[in-house]
Amino acid sequence: MITVIKPGLLMSIQDKGRTGFRHLGVAQSGVIDSYAMVIANRLLGNADNNAVIEITLGLAQLKFECDTVIALIGTDMKAHLDDTAIYPGWTYTVKKGQTIRFAAARNGFRAYLACKGGIQSDKIMSSRSTDLAAGFGGATGHALKEHDTLAIKPFTEHWPKLGAISPAKREVIRIHPSIHKELLTQHVINEFSSKKWHVTPQSNRMGVRLNTQSQSLSHSHSLPSLAVAPGSIQLPPNGEPIVLLNDGQTTGGYPLLGTVIEADLFLFAQLKPGDSIRFEYVDIATANKAKAKLDAHLAQLSLALENAKH
Repeated sequence: MITVIKPGLLMSIQDKGRTGFRHLGVAQSGVIDSYAMVIANRLLGNADNNAVIEITLGLAQLKFECDTVIALIGTDMKAHLDDTAIYPGWTYTVKKGQTIRFAAARNGFRAYLACKGGIQSDKIMSSRSTDLAAGFGGATGHALKEHDTLAIKPFTEHWPKLGAISPAKREVIRIHPSIHKELLTQHVINEFSSKKWHVTPQSNRMGVRLNTQSQSLSHSHSLPSLAVAPGSIQLPPNGEPIVLLNDGQTTGGYPLLGTVIEADLFLFAQLKPGDSIRFEYVDIATANKAKAKLDAHLAQLSLALENAKH
């Protein structure tokens, strides 16, 4: 069992999310950085989709009510296990009664904490993820709060010290071309991809809102609702793009500037208000090559972990 002492800005139970229910209006939910979740779980010998704790910004504290082993991935939040500093990318043995504390995030926005055997909660629509907008999943259907308890399986056996490197960050986000290119005009597409965009404080797990000094992308287009998904880049009339994330809606009536390629979507987990990014349109071959590179990263990790056992 884990007891929440301080929940920080936003802490929730997440796995890869819910798939196959968007036609019913059910958002995907799940971790923003799926690669971080997989890496953390593999370091512990868990299944890739075992639920983890997603921690936003930091300033949180958890107490372990049983022995376990943890893996910490994501941005550095100056974490301490009791009085001992611990770092992202490594496994740590935890004893009953120990407390993990997170300070403010450094050079990022989110960290992921995995426990041996995964966080145990009821599955809803085949997922343990917390749908924060709809109020179901996770431990209570909501962001974790003080005194909440999370079920985990005690683990008292020896576990080796293991570490892993996370995929590299990119300053330029690669995107698929827009289905509304002709509607928006080539001028708007060029303006979007040539500018540096800044993350606004209104950003959250539903979407990252962007602005720039000029409002050259403002428009008056109105469309019938169409299906959208994590990675869809909507363009509201005010000209400030919204990159939809895991808690985003399933349909929308704004024209689309494009869609973030699968291999770059995890990068949005670490974008915080004030950060800046650029976008680059790429073809499907480039997108597939980027995905294959990340898959190879995970495959190399699995091979290294297998060798470490011998």
